[in-house]
Amino acid sequence: MYLIVFDVDGTLVDSQNTILHGLQVGFDAVGLGMPDRETALSIVGRSLENAFSDLVGPSGLDKVPAMAEAYRQSKVARREQGLDVDPLYPGAREAIDKLHAREDVLLGIATGKAMRGVSHMLEIHDLSGRFVTFQTADTSPSKPHPDMLLRAMAETGADPERTLMIGDTGFDMAMAKAAGAHALGVTWGYHDHSRLNETGADRLVHHYGELDAAVSEMLKFNEETI
Repeated sequence: MYLIVFDVDGTLVDSQNTILHGLQVGFDAVGLGMPDRETALSIVGRSLENAFSDLVGPSGLDKVPAMAEAYRQSKVARREQGLDVDPLYPGAREAIDKLHAREDVLLGIATGKAMRGVSHMLEIHDLSGRFVTFQTADTSPSKPHPDMLLRAMAETGADPERTLMIGDTGFDMAMAKAAGAHALGVTWGYHDHSRLNETGADRLVHHYGELDAAVSEMLKFNEETI
């Protein structure tokens, strides 16, 4: 059995605008100036408190709890209003459905989101039932710690050599390498090519149309097993 684990933000959905809005709310809540867009997006993939800690540095760590809480409250309120609907990247649904149809593949999610955010994403995009393991900021240390992938492998019984992490950040690639899994970087997200390569990407793809061939080659699928 193969285990293929997807990151969410920047990999399945384009959430940069809603993330930036939430970060702005957090900075406004404590009276700090928001970093530039590139710096802000550099923390996508980290769990929320870790992300704010990275952005404010040692001198602002006392403000992180209030910033994270303001972010969370804003997210809850906007979702209740039907806002913060992050679009799937083109081809994402088709790729997930094709992999889900294979009898020898299990799909998982490993994300810096809370499970509440993952559930919202699955509901609005009608993706429920495709994934069998969910690793989130609720239960694991922030990426690049390998705990999320180790938990996913333990839950599904998958071996590291048959496990593939798909993500758009260096945090995803480093997590995969630390867990002994394969690392496939996608270039449509929030970290540039060089950062993905430097942190351990075994291969890069530039759009979802390339994903099927890349996954098959990396995991050495038996194409007769569908």
